[in-house]
Amino acid sequence: MRTTIRLAAFAVALAGASAHAEGLSPIEERLVADVRANSGAAIEFLEKTVRVNSGTLNLDGVREVGRLFAAEFESLGFTTRWIAMPPEMNRAGHFVAARKGTKGKRLLLIGHLDTVFEKTSSVPLWDRRDGTVRGQGATDMKGGDVIVLEALRALHREGALDDASITVFFTGDEERVGTPVEKARADFIEAAKASDIALAFEGTVVRDGRPTATIARRASSGWVVRITAKPGHSAGVFSESSGYGAIYEGARIINAFREQLRETDLTYNIGLAVGGTTARYEESTATANAFGKSNVIPEHMEIVGDLRYVDYAQRDRTHQRMREIVAQSLPHTKSTISFREAYPPMAPTEGNLRLREMYSRASADAGLGTIEPLPISDRGAGDVQFVAPYVDSLDGLGSTGKGSHTDNEELEIASIERGAIRAAVTIYRLTR
Repeated sequence: MRTTIRLAAFAVALAGASAHAEGLSPIEERLVADVRANSGAAIEFLEKTVRVNSGTLNLDGVREVGRLFAAEFESLGFTTRWIAMPPEMNRAGHFVAARKGTKGKRLLLIGHLDTVFEKTSSVPLWDRRDGTVRGQGATDMKGGDVIVLEALRALHREGALDDASITVFFTGDEERVGTPVEKARADFIEAAKASDIALAFEGTVVRDGRPTATIARRASSGWVVRITAKPGHSAGVFSESSGYGAIYEGARIINAFREQLRETDLTYNIGLAVGGTTARYEESTATANAFGKSNVIPEHMEIVGDLRYVDYAQRDRTHQRMREIVAQSLPHTKSTISFREAYPPMAPTEGNLRLREMYSRASADAGLGTIEPLPISDRGAGDVQFVAPYVDSLDGLGSTGKGSHTDNEELEIASIERGAIRAAVTIYRLTR
């Protein structure tokens, strides 16, 4: 049983666990030189992938990006396949590339092909400026996918992939996981169970000027509050006979959540609230419709939010408190809350900490400085959380940028080279 350990318990240990440069072996020096020599070609391929819109619901676009990567991985001796999802899930599927061997650790390298930018987005597909690129999903996370490819390309040129066991798994619905989640991630989890270590290439977070890696992530789940109230003429609002209406009841619940649900590393965002005489939220499209008039007491309201927690004990405490708050309905209103799980928590295990130390050592040996652990509350959810219960895992090994999930998403071009160097040396050492 893998032991779950809170980050605070490791504060002292981490302070003394910084990696010390030991230098690169001759083959590792050649790997570094190879990555640097091919950085221009890496950016050219990145541009090719970013210029294809691959919003999660653009199924053809996601598949096209998968085909671009398939051709590249096949040239490195990987066997590739596409895992399709059932049509009713409205998700494109997943890309997998694998090489089987018997030497060293069995690695699972994780990325995703989809972006938050759907076909209707007005964000430019590719806008290169001095040292940066602004583009759809450039940082989140086609930059990370290209880092995986370039690290493996350098290893292939040195013959260092021979007899290594490496599975590359790029999901097609990380930004909006298909439902049922159990189906959407079944093959992904099976790949983890057949591996020893998972390395995920979501963007590298720079904190206080220093690059980090992710050894833990909070769970991500969802909740919906549904409210019904007695309708009537607005002149009677607040009265004993008419009550307060659905929207005042919703405001009570929202404010009580804000005031009463306070714990370290716990957050609960409200993403949408809709109310009126009629009000309906459609989960499949993340849209809502409502009708109401200022002189009518509103009959319906729906509130949609997420919940991010460190462990299941924190989740259960919070769920119970939320139910208690919702149950305290104002007169002539009735409220219910339902919960939906999405990403499980990724615990900061000893194995994850050791991986971070090894990755930091590889970075330092390559002259790129040490890598610090990222605090658990500084990162959102990611695919690595589905596999972390089964295998030692490390995330945040991708490109560096800013503005992810916004119209100003931007990638630092030089971070592709740095990420590929760190990944190539780390993968080489793990697969000896």
